[in-house]
Amino acid sequence: MKRLALIMYVYPDKVEEYIEKHDQLWPKMKEALKQHGAANYSIFLEKETSRLFAYLEVEDEELWQQMASTSVNQRWWEAMAPLMETNEDNSPVTTPLEEVFHLE
Repeated sequence: MKRLALIMYVYPDKVEEYIEKHDQLWPKMKEALKQHGAANYSIFLEKETSRLFAYLEVEDEELWQQMASTSVNQRWWEAMAPLMETNEDNSPVTTPLEEVFHLE
């Protein structure tokens, strides 16, 4: 299992809407995440800065990378684009984090 962590950036005035959208995550999005190997996926908010910390585990990084091109993921990115910093393709701007310690 590969552990992935990254930081994303939600606009301060859009935090509540971001949370609401995730509280109502589309069933097809949940299904696609699982089909592409996402497990133990969590997103945390640092309220003072509106930064998001995401953590997930994947069995197959190649399979996980394919998630980006699914139609449901493309629609999700489009829905989230007004709420957070995004790239030209609507993917979230992310800062990957390097694992420096893990305790089993």
